[in-house]
Amino acid sequence: MGLAEDIKKLRSETGAGVMDCKNSLEETGGDYSKAKELIREKGLAKGEKRAGRETGAGLVHSYIHGGRIGVLLELRAETDFVVKSDPFQKLAEELAMQIAASNPEDISELLDQPYIRDESRRIDDLVKEVIGKVGENINIGKFYRIEV
Repeated sequence: MGLAEDIKKLRSETGAGVMDCKNSLEETGGDYSKAKELIREKGLAKGEKRAGRETGAGLVHSYIHGGRIGVLLELRAETDFVVKSDPFQKLAEELAMQIAASNPEDISELLDQPYIRDESRRIDDLVKEVIGKVGENINIGKFYRIEV
């Protein structure tokens, strides 16, 4: 694959900008997997920088699993624009499924859990990756899990 194809693929998989993808590929000597990891690390760093910013917008997401487990999740961001974005909406769905599957006691336990779809990553990493993509702080407000 050529550089342009690698940039396009990296951009679609990570949500990073064209120049970030190009620079990461150049920094890693064209090694695609290392470039992808570098972008992920940079996204986590961006998330750390935004941690203190106010999250005044948000949504309540519901998820029902098999008619036996229900989750209500409050997820917050800085603006309605981000709340309506695809990465934010997907994060809400992933978090609700994680809560349904793992039944965490509280938000800190949830953030520390391995992600059910990729146990090499924690939920906190997943949230920070989306923060890096959307450029705003994201917080989990609260959640409720009901099981019959």
